[in-house]
Amino acid sequence: MESEANVLGGELAGCSMDPTTGFMRDGYCYPLQRDPGRHEICAVMTDDFLQYSKAQGNDLVTPRPDLSFPGLEPGDHWCVCVPRWIEAHEAGAAPPVVLDATSEAVLEDVSLETLRAYAHDGDT
Repeated sequence: MESEANVLGGELAGCSMDPTTGFMRDGYCYPLQRDPGRHEICAVMTDDFLQYSKAQGNDLVTPRPDLSFPGLEPGDHWCVCVPRWIEAHEAGAAPPVVLDATSEAVLEDVSLETLRAYAHDGDT
């Protein structure tokens, strides 16, 4: 991964290596042309979001060993698709965001003010 910036203008931090996240499964949430889902928001999973996502047809809870996917639990950090996070936000189920591990590309669709309102652990 070449150096990417986060929504705060600093260097993009890793989101999670346990479970290993990111479109490339390298722990980072950054834009790639071959990633139409835009896995660019590092979010902390909540039960509300996991249930919302499952209801939308994206089951993030059930392990899928065939895809090397362990299944997620509340508290796990995961690179979430920008459109799904926006949908969850509109439905009142958006998970907290780790700002230093969220790609600046997200700012094209979500304001920094909105992201700050969802900042994990008061991350500013």
